[in-house]
Amino acid sequence: MRCSPKRCLSLAAALLAGLLLLLLPGWAPRPQDPVAEEIRSWARDVLLRQLEPGRSPPSLQELGNTSALRNISYRYLAGRPPPRTRFLTVGLSSVKRKRGHYLLDTLTSIFEQSTNEELDQMVVVVHLADSDMEWNAKVAKDITTKFPHHLLASRLLVIHAPQDFYPALEGLKRNYNDPEDRVKFRSKQNVDYAYLLNFAANLSTYYLMIEDDVQCSRSFFTSVRKALASRESSYWVTLEFSKLGYIGKLYHSSDLPRLAQFLLLFYQEMPCDWLLVHFRLLLTQKDVIRFKPSLFQHIGLYSSFQGTINRLKDDEFKVDFLDMPDNPPATLFTDIAIFEDYLPSKAYSTVEGYFWGKSPTAGSHFTLVFHQPARISCIWIHTGSPERQSDYLHMGTVELGIQWEKNRKACNTYTLIGTFEMGNFEQKGLENSRGSSVKCVRIQVTQSQSEWLIIRSISIWTKPNP
Repeated sequence: MRCSPKRCLSLAAALLAGLLLLLLPGWAPRPQDPVAEEIRSWARDVLLRQLEPGRSPPSLQELGNTSALRNISYRYLAGRPPPRTRFLTVGLSSVKRKRGHYLLDTLTSIFEQSTNEELDQMVVVVHLADSDMEWNAKVAKDITTKFPHHLLASRLLVIHAPQDFYPALEGLKRNYNDPEDRVKFRSKQNVDYAYLLNFAANLSTYYLMIEDDVQCSRSFFTSVRKALASRESSYWVTLEFSKLGYIGKLYHSSDLPRLAQFLLLFYQEMPCDWLLVHFRLLLTQKDVIRFKPSLFQHIGLYSSFQGTINRLKDDEFKVDFLDMPDNPPATLFTDIAIFEDYLPSKAYSTVEGYFWGKSPTAGSHFTLVFHQPARISCIWIHTGSPERQSDYLHMGTVELGIQWEKNRKACNTYTLIGTFEMGNFEQKGLENSRGSSVKCVRIQVTQSQSEWLIIRSISIWTKPNP
């Protein structure tokens, strides 16, 4: 099969990544790894055909070389590591920007949106990765002045990886036809993150990656912990709490040395967020596991690369919400024609995706039937998407059903609790208005529309039955 040079290069990088992970010291196929041997044999065979002409594959000694990470000597610009292992490390890297600087606002958001109990189980690591040591020292001083209590409590530390430890940043491969300055910027950023991940590997049980220009939702720590509890019995490599870039990506700290080495080995191949996707896939997590609403929002107006305008926003972010939704187990039904594999379950799941149905008519429904009756306290339903803004529910209601008829596999009576406003429905305090546990939640279309319908997310919070 022939491919374009760009596609061949991308394929080669992905295959080389697979081979490297299999050859890195200490790596062994996980029990959940049904394709590990296939990746190994396929990569060995295809790599030799797809590598750039005249370029030899690296030796096993080169593949296993981790000395750059083992021997790096970090500078402590403020604070010291905590004396005990914490539950969560929040890591971010920052460099001097041509326009705007949001680091202090980001740190303020982390601390102000966390309770003292949450902060006691958390450590925040800032990697000041600029080559200008005067700038690094100034920012470290600003952090010390603004957050002395958190530094003294060992829940905040500021580090720097000296430039002497960085690989070459000139004359790099110009993949994707990127200009040289862009290649240099993203390649250095990969190394910045590699050294940050390497440093954080032993600080906590879990590691949360964010950027230096984000706003946090209230008690995001507790929401992350709740999400972890929901995935306790399942295999995962990356959990996502934002759909943007490398904001809100959660890892097991035990995976950080391998991820750091992965970024360092492929620092000049592609941007960091693309490498993170390859890492997840190569460790056999096929689906994106993303929790909604998002816990982090991008606030920077100017990018760290050349200071250009960057208005990127996460439309599923909520700054002040309860916590991660409970979404009790349920079966979903609809009489709206489903487009391809955009199944109803995707609107209610943490797996990436949404429900997409063809032009609903008045009287059409989308119904959740709980496996066990639930005492609902709050419901959020969001329809439409930024990419297809017209595909929202133009007119509709939400109803709760209590009386379950086994033969009909449906609730026979429903109570109206509200209507959609511009494609969205959000209502709290439902446990006070309902005396009984709910068996069904039904979205009812009240006016036919020619546009199709996307139900992006359904979030349901519950209270224990009295």
